[in-house]
Amino acid sequence: MAARMANTKSNTGTVEVDGTRYDWHLQREPQHTDAEGWKGMTISLLQDDAKREALLEFPAPKRLLKGLPRGRLQIDDATIARGVRAALAAGWEPMSRGKPMVFTVDSEGN
Repeated sequence: MAARMANTKSNTGTVEVDGTRYDWHLQREPQHTDAEGWKGMTISLLQDDAKREALLEFPAPKRLLKGLPRGRLQIDDATIARGVRAALAAGWEPMSRGKPMVFTVDSEGN
């Protein structure tokens, strides 16, 4: 795996996983809902020249669950690359058609 660029402060980027480029962007920051409590962030993934998107849903950060204030989200290429691999292993087929596939991952993207 070669990371194309380090993205610790950006909400968008591109990673290369096993020779294939994937664009990603932060789709939703952690948010609180009355019905479900805290929901984690969601990252959108799209392989270059592909049709089907994958959505990675992360758990809410522990600091939010403890009532601490929000902090800056730390998203890095290694976490995104692990998320790409997890989505592919779980059945994401980027070249197929259809609605985005949603995958729940842990805080490390696995």
